[in-house]
This record gives sequence, structure tokens and C-alpha cells, in this order.
Amino acid sequence: MLHSLPVWLRPVDAAIVVMLAPLAAALLISGLDDLVIDAAWAISWLGEKLRPAAKLWPPGPRQLDSAPRLSIAIIVPLWDEHEVIARMLEHNLASIRYTEYHIFAGAYPNDDRTQEAVRDVSDRFPNVHLALVPHDGPTSKADCLNWIFQHIGLFEEQTGQTFDVVLVHDAEDLIHPDELRWINYYAGRYDFIQTPVLALPTPLSQMTHGLYCDEFAEYHLRDMPVRPMLGGFVPSAGVGTAYRRAALEKLAAARSNRVFEPEALTEDYENGFELFRLGCSQAFIPAMRAHGPGFMATREYFPQNWTAALRQRTRWVMGIALQGWERFGWGRNPAEAYWLWRDRKGLIASPLGLAANLLFVYGAATRIWTRTTPLAAHIVITTAAIAMIRLAVRMGCTARVYGCAFALAAPIRAIYGNVLNASATVRAVYRYTLSRARGRPLVWLKTDHAFPSRAALLEHKRTLEEILVGSGSISEAALAAATATQPAQMPIGEHLLNLRLIDEDSLYQALGMQQGLPLGDPDPCEVPPAIARAIPEHAVRQWRVLPFRVAEGNLLLATPQLPSDEMNAALRQFTALEMRFHLVTPRKFESLRNALL
Repeated sequence: MLHSLPVWLRPVDAAIVVMLAPLAAALLISGLDDLVIDAAWAISWLGEKLRPAAKLWPPGPRQLDSAPRLSIAIIVPLWDEHEVIARMLEHNLASIRYTEYHIFAGAYPNDDRTQEAVRDVSDRFPNVHLALVPHDGPTSKADCLNWIFQHIGLFEEQTGQTFDVVLVHDAEDLIHPDELRWINYYAGRYDFIQTPVLALPTPLSQMTHGLYCDEFAEYHLRDMPVRPMLGGFVPSAGVGTAYRRAALEKLAAARSNRVFEPEALTEDYENGFELFRLGCSQAFIPAMRAHGPGFMATREYFPQNWTAALRQRTRWVMGIALQGWERFGWGRNPAEAYWLWRDRKGLIASPLGLAANLLFVYGAATRIWTRTTPLAAHIVITTAAIAMIRLAVRMGCTARVYGCAFALAAPIRAIYGNVLNASATVRAVYRYTLSRARGRPLVWLKTDHAFPSRAALLEHKRTLEEILVGSGSISEAALAAATATQPAQMPIGEHLLNLRLIDEDSLYQALGMQQGLPLGDPDPCEVPPAIARAIPEHAVRQWRVLPFRVAEGNLLLATPQLPSDEMNAALRQFTALEMRFHLVTPRKFESLRNALL
């Protein structure tokens, strides 16, 4: 077969044959390491299935509700997030099934639009606070988080209220309605709690974001639950991470009052490792279909194109693998060394994985197995078999979250991921080496955030029935009786109105709370005619909306209907201003329209 190759290719082929066995051996070691995690995960899963029903994990709603209520501070670092932060806050305020919490959003003095967006929400919700960083930005995420933490201390001094738990989230996160209940339950026994993080679903055509779906499903369903079981530390995912106050005080004492390391590119990862070293107890809440919609996990959109993903992954490699190596070495004992090696092995595994893909294509085209030793052939076959097992595990995790159809494309996305991860590794090594050679600090590469569409938010909403009962508008018994007679296709709110069990005001207060929309009560005498006619009358009648005020670059519209993506798209052609919808009852809307049009 060698003689059938072109003369110019024979030296290359000879070199490839020599490299084949060492390359396969290196990938075999990495693959065996992953198989250990797979085996531990399988044993853990089987143990849960065989455990007596009375002892089955997870705890039920009664256990969650009976846990002593802790006060939770949610901290959100911001830079240039004015387009997403208001909707994030409004949505999560409407969906969270927990009452003892406050949100502190950190912004910079030179980011006026983000400040205005936060203040707009804080004016309506007393548990939302703007934490202003004392210097211009952007700096690093860790620096912003540190100043938010300082602001919490000032808030406690001024109000006398104290927070037991600090929870970190980003500007685009969809917090699961039950997340704080679970954190409250776990915080009674652990100092550091990480909740699962999963990507929101996107179409098959979005290869880059689909790769994030695969990777986070595998990592948070398989890898993260196994780490504490095998004695490893739990790294923070950057969002959905909860700290007991005592744990943060330990970090502050160990790092000159810096809870989050400003010079670290991946301060979240480092915090998990540092707390493990300080002897703090850690827990990862396994992803599951909880007592509510979907998985008990933080959901968000990740980068959806090559450039943004390359930028983010470069930061991950620089922070976890390279800067972490520089700052922590290889740990203080073999156990630490193993988990650090596992987190950093992508430095080698990513480029080797890409090389293996290229060699596989070359080998299949040239029948390279006819020119290798039996030992090398066996190593290659074993490595390929392990790779197939690994791919099957990833597909299984993806299928559990996104369905079998989406999982079938995981092999294609895995090849794409090899190229992306190898490129990020090479870029990270280059940037890190250049930075150190020039004596310059490493630069924080911010990830741009996108907020989910309205359709993606639906499964995270509290039910209208739950809000009506919780607010005392109707009793559980009356609601159950009404539900039994509810006609098909009739919304429950309309049915309750027809039965006169609630009034319009109660219904719209509940809808506003559910949807995170403010209730409007505009006075027709105070609405300028020019603003009332900012939307053509035919659109007013079609979509049942009526402009009533312009404030801080926003057009405020009264409507008795829940805004939809279709409504937004149709109305956007009539105004360049950002639209903000205020709910009004149908009676008030008709009165307003008759007075103004």
C-alpha cells in the first residue's frame, strides 16, 4: 500500500505511522480517565434507583418548605447590560417561589443606561437595589462583585437586616422558580452550593449554541454530581452559585478582604477550589425534573457564533488551565492534583483530539492500519471504542434534556467542538505567553449577553392559580371546584371572572405579578394627544394598545392583553423608542381609548 502513495506523501505517511501509537496512547489515558467518571456516575445512578422508596432523593415539597427560611442576597454584576437587565429582573421577580430575598445589581458610574434600567425596576420593587461601583468601568467581573458585596454590608448596617446566603447570577439568567427553595434547603448543611446550569434550546441549525447544549448537559448531569462523591472540589459555574456568609468571610480573611479575586479570569472556578482548601463543605444539586417546570437549573443563552464562543473559551482556558497552573501549581496532595489535571487536560486533549480527527480521515483513506504494528493497531482500536462510549454518554445526556432528535446531531457538533476547542487552546496559550512576556496583566474578555424570547420564558412562570391562591384572592377549595367546571379552551382567569369568584383588579394584579409587568392606571387628562396618537388607530384597535407616556427613551403603552413577540414585531415599525407595556383591565382600557381617540 505504501508504494501506491505519491512519492511526496511517503515521508509524511511514515511520520504519521510513527506518531500514531503515542497519539492514541495519550488519548487512551484521557479516555480512561473519563471512563472512571462514567463508571462512578453509572454506579451512583443505579444506587439511587435501587434505594428504598422511602429514602429516595430528592426531598419533596414538604421538606423544602419545612427548612428554616434563610435570607438570600442575589448579586448580579453588570456592564453595558441595559438591553437585558430590566427584563431579567422583572421575569425572575415574577417567577421565584421564595420571599426572603433581595437582588443587588452592580453598575458603574459611566454606564448610565444600565443604571437607569435597574432604577426603573427598583422603583417598583423594594427588594431590588442598585449597587454603584465607586469607579468607572469596565473592570473585571470579580471587581464588580466585590463592590456589590461591600454594598450589601452597608445595606445591612443601615437596615439592620442580615443575609445568610449570597447567590451569584448574570444579567441574562433565567432563575428556576424553585432554585432559592433548594438553595435554602442545602444551605442548612453546606457552605457552598452549585446549582445546575443548562443552555436554553435553539434550532439544530445553530451549531455553536448546540455545542454548549451538549457540553453543559453532559458536564452538569454527569461530571459535576460525581466530583464531590469522589472527594473532588466543586468548581463554581459562575452563575447559580450560593455561598454561606461564613464561607465568604473565610475567603475575605484569606485574601485581604477580596471575596472575589479581581486579577483572576475565572474567579468563580478559583472560589470553589479555595473554599475546598479552607475546609468548607460543598454540594452540587443534581439536575432533575423538579417539582415544577423543566429541570431545576439556571437556563441561559450562550454564545451563538464562532467568534463569541472562541472569545469565551479562550478566557476559560487562560483562567482555569494557565492562570490556575501559575497560581495554584498542582495542588497539595495527589487528590487535588488529579482534579486539577482533569480540569486542565484540555490543554493537551483539545489539540490532540483535532489531530486524531484529521488522522482518522487520512487513515481511512489510505488504509493506514496495514502499515502499523499490532500493538499500535490495538491501542488505536481501544481508543476509538472509548471515544464511541464517550460520545454515547454525551448523546444520552443531551437526549435527556433536549430530546432524542437533538441528540442525534451531537456527533457532528462534537467534531465542530474539536476544532473550536483546539483553536481556543492555541489562542489562549498565545495570548497568555504574550501577556507574560510583555509583563502586562491578563485582560477580562466579557461575554455579550442575550435575553431569551418570550416563548422561552413560559415554562419558568408561576401558574396564575398559584399566585391567586397565594395572594388570598381565592381559596384552594374554591379554585379546585372552579377548575372542575372549566370549559375547554377557556383561560382559567376568564372562567373565574365569569363565576364572579374574583374581580378584574385581582386577576390583573396576578397577571402582572406572573408576567413581571407593571399595572398601569393612566389619567386621560394627563396624556398628551401627540403621544396617544404615536401608534396608528388601526394598530391600536388590532393589538389593543394605547401609548400614554414617554419616559427616559421608553414609550409606555397600556394594554389589557399579554404582550407577545408578534405584537412587539408589529408595533416596532411605528416607533424607534423602546416599548414598555403596562397592564390595565379591559374596563380601564376602553375608558382610556374612548377618552383619547
